[in-house]
Amino acid sequence: MITVTRPGPLTTIQDRGRPGYAHLGVPRSGALDQAALRRANELVGNAAEAAGLETTLLGCALRFEVTARVAVVGAEALVRVDKQPVSVAAAFEVPAGAVLDIGRALRGVRSYLAVAGGIDVEPVLGSRSTDTLSGLGPPKLADGMTLPIGAASPASPASPASPASPASPASPASPASPASSGGPGLPGGATASELELGVRLGPRDDWFEAAGLFAEAYTVSPLSNRVGCRLAGTSLTRTRVGELPSEGVVLGAVQVPADGQPLIFLADHPTTGGYPVIGVVEDVAPLAQARPGTTVRFRAID
Repeated sequence: MITVTRPGPLTTIQDRGRPGYAHLGVPRSGALDQAALRRANELVGNAAEAAGLETTLLGCALRFEVTARVAVVGAEALVRVDKQPVSVAAAFEVPAGAVLDIGRALRGVRSYLAVAGGIDVEPVLGSRSTDTLSGLGPPKLADGMTLPIGAASPASPASPASPASPASPASPASPASPASSGGPGLPGGATASELELGVRLGPRDDWFEAAGLFAEAYTVSPLSNRVGCRLAGTSLTRTRVGELPSEGVVLGAVQVPADGQPLIFLADHPTTGGYPVIGVVEDVAPLAQARPGTTVRFRAID
């Protein structure tokens, strides 16, 4: 078992999500940075569908009741075992009784913790993911909560677990190397101060002066969350008045509410919406690590 000693502002259990239930009003959910969770699972020898933890900005702290092989990938953060910084460029071992602390994100937003054997909570509709919109799946982490660990497979020769070791003074608790992370749009979990997102217009681009979406930059709003990334900038101009009946929306849909500020739907998005969708972002992965204030520009895709 793992005991939560510091849950952080929003730490959730996530896996690859529960696709295929939109007709029931259930979003996919799952890790926002799928590449980071996948790499963390690879490092500890887990199957790709194993559940891990997704932290947000301020990390979390966990006490391990048994010795475990773990990996931390994603946002750059200082990671400590019993208050001693450790290198997280590979899987490492947390001794029984020790406390693992993932600190404040120095770059990026979300860190992913994989434990050999996975977080073994009861699946709901085939997934162990926390859905912050519908409430399906396990609750977000809280102080004193205990988390079961599944049976771990033996460490492979390619990625053996090593005892927690001091971080290099030149590179404390650095994230996984560019060759290993897969990252949210950039190698090694790196983030950019400016993102360019490809977007396909439609189905309701004729409701707006669509050229305005590409004319100027937007910034990521601090009101963003797992449901959607809110953008702040020049409001898009409507060319049609009136309202739409609710219609289906998908991951990456760029919805435009009444204030004209685009909202990009992320993993926990609703499955229907009444505001018009001007387009759909090709890849939302970079937004998983986009901090408030990050510049976002759109590029049209034919």
